[in-house]
Amino acid sequence: MEEERILTNLQTSRTRTITWEDPTAAIQTGKTISGIAFLKALQSGELPQPPFAVLLGIAISEVSEGRVVFTAEPSEYHYNPLGTVHGGVIATLLDSAVGCAVQSMLPAGTNYTTLEIKVNYLRPVTASTGTIYAEGKILHVGGRIATADGRLTDAEGKLYAHATTTCIILRPSSNGTGQ
Repeated sequence: MEEERILTNLQTSRTRTITWEDPTAAIQTGKTISGIAFLKALQSGELPQPPFAVLLGIAISEVSEGRVVFTAEPSEYHYNPLGTVHGGVIATLLDSAVGCAVQSMLPAGTNYTTLEIKVNYLRPVTASTGTIYAEGKILHVGGRIATADGRLTDAEGKLYAHATTTCIILRPSSNGTGQ
């Protein structure tokens, strides 16, 4: 009897269809403007959201120098087998927020990439959690290294996870050949 119930539950499928824009033009534009201008263009819709953001249903809600906030609506399609939002989705939100906090400080032609991220998970996130906010704030920007921290909260400010990152800054070379 229990096996029949499990098999019946397995047969209730869902479908989700997404559409995204070719990211090539946004990537090329991002190479010619400051990090904060690029992030504001993504936030306003002047530039299309990157495909991963469309896939996961996340968006930039706030951008200022050294601070970026992403939002998401937790949904069943984010779930792991335990019925909670997968830790990888939470890590992606926090990585995006802390990385973009670094990006917001960079001049045109300067890139970065994550060297390390550490995420601490404090409580489960589910569809009933409501809108979640991943806020990244810059801690330090040096010549080659930047650090930032992030917090994942709900609308009431309850903390679900927090993170720190170390990013390498890839400045253009003095001979004009790139990083």
